[in-house]
Amino acid sequence: MQITIGNNKQPISFNKHIVLPSRCCPWSRCCGMGDFRPRTVWLGRPDKREQRYPRNVINNQKYNFFTFLPGVLFNQFKYFFNLYFLLLACSQFVPELRLGALYTYWVPLGFVLIITIVREAVEEVRCFLRDKEVNSQIYSKLSPRGTVKVKSSGIQVGDLIIVEKNQRVPADMIFLRTSERNGSCFLRTDQLDGETDWKLRLPVACTQRLPTAADLLQIRSFVYAEEPNIDIHNFVGTFTREDGDPPVNESLSIENTLWASTVIASGTVVGVVIYTGKELRSVMNTSKSRHKVGLFDLEVNCLTKILFGALVVVSLVMVALQHFAGRWYLQIFRFLLLFSNIVPISLRVNLDMGKMVFSWMIRRDSKIPGTVVRASTIPEQLGRISYLLTDKTGTLTQNEMVFRRLHLGTVAYGMDSMDEVQSHVFSAYTQVRDWAPAATKVRKTISSRVHEAVKAIALVHNVTPVYESNGVTDQAEAEQHYEDACRVYQASSPDEVSLVQWTESVGLTLVGRDQSSMQLRTPTGQILNFTILQIFPFTYESKRMGIIVRDESTGEITFYMKGADVVMAGIVQYNDWLEEECGNMAREGLRVLVVAKKSLTEEQYQDFEARYVQAKLSVHDRSLKVATVIESLEMEMELLCLTGVEDQLQADVRPTLEILRNAGIKVWMLTGDKLETATCTAKNAHLVTRNQDIHIFRPVTTRGEAHLELNAFRRKHDCALVISGDSLEVCLKFYEYELMELACQCPAVVCCRCAPTQKAQIVRLLQERTGKLTCAVGDGGNDVSMIQEADCGVGVEGKEGKQASLAADFSVTQFKHLGRLLMVHGRNSYKRSAALSQFVIHRSLCISTMQAVFSSVFYFASVPLYQGFLIIGYSTLYTMFPVFSLVLDKDVKSEVAMLYPELYKDLLKGRPLSFKTFLIWVLISIYQGSIIMYGALLLFESEFVHIVAISFTSLILTELLMVALTIQTWHWLMIVAELLSLACYIASLVFLHEFIDIYFIATLSFVWKVTAITLVSCLPLYILKYLRRRFSPPNYSKLTS
Repeated sequence: MQITIGNNKQPISFNKHIVLPSRCCPWSRCCGMGDFRPRTVWLGRPDKREQRYPRNVINNQKYNFFTFLPGVLFNQFKYFFNLYFLLLACSQFVPELRLGALYTYWVPLGFVLIITIVREAVEEVRCFLRDKEVNSQIYSKLSPRGTVKVKSSGIQVGDLIIVEKNQRVPADMIFLRTSERNGSCFLRTDQLDGETDWKLRLPVACTQRLPTAADLLQIRSFVYAEEPNIDIHNFVGTFTREDGDPPVNESLSIENTLWASTVIASGTVVGVVIYTGKELRSVMNTSKSRHKVGLFDLEVNCLTKILFGALVVVSLVMVALQHFAGRWYLQIFRFLLLFSNIVPISLRVNLDMGKMVFSWMIRRDSKIPGTVVRASTIPEQLGRISYLLTDKTGTLTQNEMVFRRLHLGTVAYGMDSMDEVQSHVFSAYTQVRDWAPAATKVRKTISSRVHEAVKAIALVHNVTPVYESNGVTDQAEAEQHYEDACRVYQASSPDEVSLVQWTESVGLTLVGRDQSSMQLRTPTGQILNFTILQIFPFTYESKRMGIIVRDESTGEITFYMKGADVVMAGIVQYNDWLEEECGNMAREGLRVLVVAKKSLTEEQYQDFEARYVQAKLSVHDRSLKVATVIESLEMEMELLCLTGVEDQLQADVRPTLEILRNAGIKVWMLTGDKLETATCTAKNAHLVTRNQDIHIFRPVTTRGEAHLELNAFRRKHDCALVISGDSLEVCLKFYEYELMELACQCPAVVCCRCAPTQKAQIVRLLQERTGKLTCAVGDGGNDVSMIQEADCGVGVEGKEGKQASLAADFSVTQFKHLGRLLMVHGRNSYKRSAALSQFVIHRSLCISTMQAVFSSVFYFASVPLYQGFLIIGYSTLYTMFPVFSLVLDKDVKSEVAMLYPELYKDLLKGRPLSFKTFLIWVLISIYQGSIIMYGALLLFESEFVHIVAISFTSLILTELLMVALTIQTWHWLMIVAELLSLACYIASLVFLHEFIDIYFIATLSFVWKVTAITLVSCLPLYILKYLRRRFSPPNYSKLTS
């Protein structure tokens, strides 16, 4: 059963594109796994299952043991090029069509197939070993025999699995127990949905109350779970304990689930497995990896069809000139075989070996260490990318928040002035005791304002400090004494943690928190106790969070609030600096939060609480009534400060994006994160330049709204687009063509709140609408679909695992390596492949032209000019090494290619391999083949064998000189290849007495005739090359001169 667990996607919401997963093997229905059905899962009793469930294995392989050979052969012979040679070789079994020894046709074809099969086998074995590594991860399982170890692939539905902190969840489970005292755990889900916020999960209350985890096996209980589906944000099920008195029934929702590919962020958890294998939520959102064929290969395939057309035409012309005499249809076939060199079989071998060399060069490049090539068939794709689609979290950013700025309106504190903030906080808690000389009134005011701001930031959050034993200190002891070394902060958002860590750095430390209280420690070591009266959590609609606390020492009740500037501007008292400073900080790429407070009297709070409780008890319009009551507090609040937090970018992201932009590549950022976060990162990374406007696409839900918003966007020019996944879905449903047309004109596009399936759909639409090559870059499981859909998928090895890098065509360790991968290796691979393919075609057309001239002179006879080893040696021993050495050629040094990314822009038009360049090489081949053959006929001396000697020697020398003419930068291996080939030809003349007169070639007559013919065939081309470089030099030559 072939499935792929690593490739995670979020549920698709485009109904017209949805394809429900039916990717299992065709026999699965017979095995009882064809239909997805609800199930009853007994805890710890996999044997009591009512249906068969798939194995919990990862399989990223394209083939299995039985399908490998048929699959590889099918993928080879489905292309016209290879099928043609198979038919050609088979035709030699027919006596009337045989033109020479069988090995002249079967040996080259066999060589091509063996190379391909070996390459595919190596990649399949590598893939198998990677999958085996993941499938062999060890987990603990509760069983009647105690805790036993089990491999990930051995986990079954109904197993009770223990998952430790920072361990990947191996299968979809219902959360039963946690070691955390607060009875909950946090999950990291960025590999599943791309969101950086941690998710809170709650265990089943009945099982959490059990004394020990082992008691789970002693109770009679089961989970009823809905049928497997693609929705990772919802779940419907029930938990039932039958042996309770009375029996216990609990409803289960998304809060009780632990989906596969998430990571446990706190404590140790126990869960019961409900889905495995292809029924996992992450797998059902995953597309099957496809066999990618490069655009270059398709172009070469097209050229071979043209050559085949030329072959048919030449054969027909030859028979027509014989006036279709005798068995003319057999003559057509004989001519087709005679001129079969027009379509060179060595082209496929050379290109495939070239790809292997390019892949080896990428892996061996010391400037991009750790880079892995997983798809060695498409390295030249990297040289023609027009659109780069990148993830944000973990790809462009490190997902590490750093506090950068505190702004109080009249004064701002940056990273270099945090010691001033520290001294203000210290003085606020020491001035009561110290009778130091009175400071100025201004000084006092600033100190108190800074202190108020820091205290507000330290209180208005959802962060919980957790104490862990560090080997020296016991956990309970650490918690009792608030040990700094043992404390870690847990929260659903890394932004909140960075704010609390900053308040700790300036002297006010959050040391304790539970459901109803919070403890802060001052710089003097005093503990401040606060009672939490109410919490109003952050939502995407409200864009703010609030908390009401009572200071236990003074009894003061304060309402603190923080939120986005767009909503807080209408809540705080009038001021003249908020909007301007928020804009300034946002332009620096900082995430801005506005912090405010409001003091409440006891009577005001009691009145509010009564109305709040009443609103929460109402049945109709509850959320609206609750929001109205809270809003009654949110008026005329005192503005305390602005905070600026930066999500640190990966190393050298800005210069890399600058290089890509100058190379003519448009960069789109597709992220599952929030709109504000995505916009800040786009500015911070200079994806959107300082002088560019940003059009934030308003949320739309109907066709009319989408139409109006698209019209508003159409009126803007040179403007970056920011759009959310929901709005994107609506626009693609009604105005797909219009949206893609406008988006493609934008210098940059940011899609936020984007589901993995949406990312893949955007890639697919770009390919269909523009016909250009796309490259997708990501680091998480939620990027796998996009990576597999793109023409070129690049995975960044992230902190959260290797799903993306394992599923990608190329894997890098840092985003900055992408610049060199495209500008140097992509460019070189494409240019070298183009030169190599055209030279191999030239080599074959030369000898075919000579055969045509020879046949036409000798009354259109279908007699081969060269036979036996001469014809095989020509394209192998005598010219293979120099021609293949073109894979080492380069027009500019790698440093120049990185310094002038504009050179890459020339390749986007496909000029190195086009119909124009192809036609030029065809004309060169016809000219040289005709000169060599007619020259040999004019100069031959009575015997036919001398024509072969003169023409074949001239042909070999011409090819070696043409390689020298084509090379732009000499490599020592190229010189060795040229000399080696010449030496091989001279040495082999001793054994070729059947075709070449050894005494004749030692005469002066032979030498001058060969020299004359070779000069006439090559000298004009050398002169033309010199004139072109002198009067119309290409761009790269201007940089190298």
